[in-house]
Amino acid sequence: MIFEKLKTILGRVKPNVDLSTVTMDSRLIADLGIDSLSMMLLAISVEDEFKIEFGDDTNFVTVKEICDFVAEKAGLEV
Repeated sequence: MIFEKLKTILGRVKPNVDLSTVTMDSRLIADLGIDSLSMMLLAISVEDEFKIEFGDDTNFVTVKEICDFVAEKAGLEV
């Protein structure tokens, strides 16, 4: 559930990403080309979608790390 919603958000934030290639192990910067602006838009969109807040020191490398964080904060299944 979280993973599929996150892929949808990624598609809006970074339309040139082929969502069929996104996996839990995809690296945000190296694999998906997420830059600092895209990361900020991604964070805002995820916060709005799941009604959570990221801390200032939150730093994600992979899609799985975001999914796990959301699952913990929102009490949902990955």
